[in-house]
Amino acid sequence: MSAAETGEALAGRLRAEHRKLDALFGGFLAAAAQGDAEAAEAAIAAFDDMLRRHTALEEERLFPPAAGKLVARPDEDAVAALARALRLEHVQIRELSGMMRRLLGESKDLEGVRRLAGSLARRWDAHTAREETELLGSAAQ
Repeated sequence: MSAAETGEALAGRLRAEHRKLDALFGGFLAAAAQGDAEAAEAAIAAFDDMLRRHTALEEERLFPPAAGKLVARPDEDAVAALARALRLEHVQIRELSGMMRRLLGESKDLEGVRRLAGSLARRWDAHTAREETELLGSAAQ
């Protein structure tokens, strides 16, 4: 398998995982809208688990090695700057997802989770659009 084929296969896998994560989050939103805290908790747990595996894969396979910081360096090139920004977005998205999972698991705070859901949805949508346009678009070429 050539390097280009490997890149295309990985890009396709990551795009498919984005759609699966979208569906898992949609399941959470449906359960939360119905007021079903147990189903919402199970759905956000499934989303959170897959999100953590997915972002770890991206950081391992797509991003250049991190310099250990999420702050800009004057000598970084465009690829390093994009990877740093996407890593930071991963941290923010995982924090929101984890917070929602904890709220439901520890206190069944469905209203609190609903208040966070919009922020997670906006961040996730913007992040996946950016990855698929700026990162995976070039990986598949």
